[in-house]
Amino acid sequence: MTPHQEQPEGRTVAERALCGLVNGLAQQIADHLRDHAAALGLTAPQATALRELTGPMTMRELAGRMSCEPSNATFVVDRLERQRLVERRPHPTDRRARLLVLTAEGTALRERLLASLAADSPLAGLRPDQRGALQELLEQALGRP
Repeated sequence: MTPHQEQPEGRTVAERALCGLVNGLAQQIADHLRDHAAALGLTAPQATALRELTGPMTMRELAGRMSCEPSNATFVVDRLERQRLVERRPHPTDRRARLLVLTAEGTALRERLLASLAADSPLAGLRPDQRGALQELLEQALGRP
């Protein structure tokens, strides 16, 4: 057996431990987001939408970034729109689609949110090269290029 091969039972134990660590980190990140969102008067899904709105995008694109169904993203965006944080604008090439665009107030709140999230992130203890390595490994595990 080569050093990279494991016995099936050893692999199961190792994968269970790794899954527990990934789940624990995901929970810490979710709690962190929820706490910082609440401090800004947002729900966690609203904060997620603001975090992911890096530029004009369709509802479908935002839903993909939020890892939810478009109908769920629509509910969140409706609330953000009522708060005057997001606007829906005509898509330049698709008459059926609308682009989501942050308003000036939405951009300012997004910047405050990002700064707040970065201040004491669960990943703050990692060096930039470690965060890069973790990102690369997670993308590989998720089958992303």
